[in-house]
Amino acid sequence: MDHLLLAFLLHPGGPCDSVPSPVNQAVLAFVQGHAGQRVGRGECGDLVAEAMDAAGARWDGEQDLGDAVNPLKDRMHAGDVIHFSNTTFRHFKGGLMRTERTDDHTAVIIRVQDRGTCTLAHRNTPSTGKKVGSGDIDLRHIVSGNHVVYRPRP
Repeated sequence: MDHLLLAFLLHPGGPCDSVPSPVNQAVLAFVQGHAGQRVGRGECGDLVAEAMDAAGARWDGEQDLGDAVNPLKDRMHAGDVIHFSNTTFRHFKGGLMRTERTDDHTAVIIRVQDRGTCTLAHRNTPSTGKKVGSGDIDLRHIVSGNHVVYRPRP
C-alpha cells in the first residue's frame, strides 16, 4: 500500500473536521484500522456495516444508517456515512470535463475539507478494488441523482 495513503487514513484532519460522538470516533477507528485490507466480501456496504457494528451504532442493518445531515447546510464530520444512488458527478480534471456515475455506493467520511468537499474511505471502486482506500469528492459537482449523509446513532 502507498505509505502516503496509509498515513492519510491514519491521520485524518482538516479545517472543518470534528468528531462529535464516540460512535463517530469508533466508526472512524474501524476504517483506519482496516486501511488497505479487504473487509467482508469486499463490497462497499460491507465496510460500512462492519464499522457500524463495531462502533455499536444503532441501525437497522439495511438502509437506516443514522440521522440524515444536510452536507451543504450542516457540518459533516469524520465518521459520518454517505450513501449515493443513481448519482452523476461532473468536474474538470487535467483540463478535461469528466463525468462519473455511481448507481449505489456507500462510504465513510474520513476527512472534511469544507462544507461540500470531503475524503471518503470506501471499497469496490476502480481505484481501490476490494480493499479499503480513499478518495476526495466534492458534493457540489453532483448534477443528478441522490445522496444522503448519515450521522451514526449511539
